[in-house]
Amino acid sequence: MALTEKRQRFYDSLLSFFRQHLRMPTHREAARRNGLKSANSSVQYHQALAEEGLLKKDENGNYIFSSPLDVWPGGNPDSAVIPVLGEITAGTMQEAVESDLGELTFDYLFPSVDNLFALRVKGMSMKELDITDGDYVLLSKTELRNGDVGAVLYNGETTLKKVHKEQNRLRLKPANPEYDDIIIEPGESEEVRILGKYVGHLNDQGLIKSPY
Repeated sequence: MALTEKRQRFYDSLLSFFRQHLRMPTHREAARRNGLKSANSSVQYHQALAEEGLLKKDENGNYIFSSPLDVWPGGNPDSAVIPVLGEITAGTMQEAVESDLGELTFDYLFPSVDNLFALRVKGMSMKELDITDGDYVLLSKTELRNGDVGAVLYNGETTLKKVHKEQNRLRLKPANPEYDDIIIEPGESEEVRILGKYVGHLNDQGLIKSPY
């Protein structure tokens, strides 16, 4: 069933805010953007959109999009833009001057966007990199350097780990001391396939790009 005009307009405002700020608006921000009298009105709209299946609550009780990858960076990457509103000094203090310096696009953040794909994370073995259960990792179909984080297919099973090359064997190292390393010995390496290199991940807080 199609959304009512008001609900569609509210939902579109959430999309616009998310694509600009890479996070969901607060109820106060959502109310202000939609000309609503109070934050409680935003709560009611969120509840209605959740009933429509477009929003859901995360483990902390915050509303997020039901399908984050359909919002950003899915669908139409060109529509996901971040305005550049001026410059800021990293040296001595300078007068703040706002100006329009264009936009950052998804293509700018990830130049090889055509090589990207995503997988949903299950488990907590990479939590020290802030990659946790339920996040979406963005992976690039590019070669891994020693120590890079990548998605590995081994014996019909997949895992996300730091990949270390040690002579003739591979060590798949988690980012969580509660998990053991996975050692792949010579001869077994023929069964290993690198699916992609980790370049970032997406969760209800927005996009976190890999610093590596």
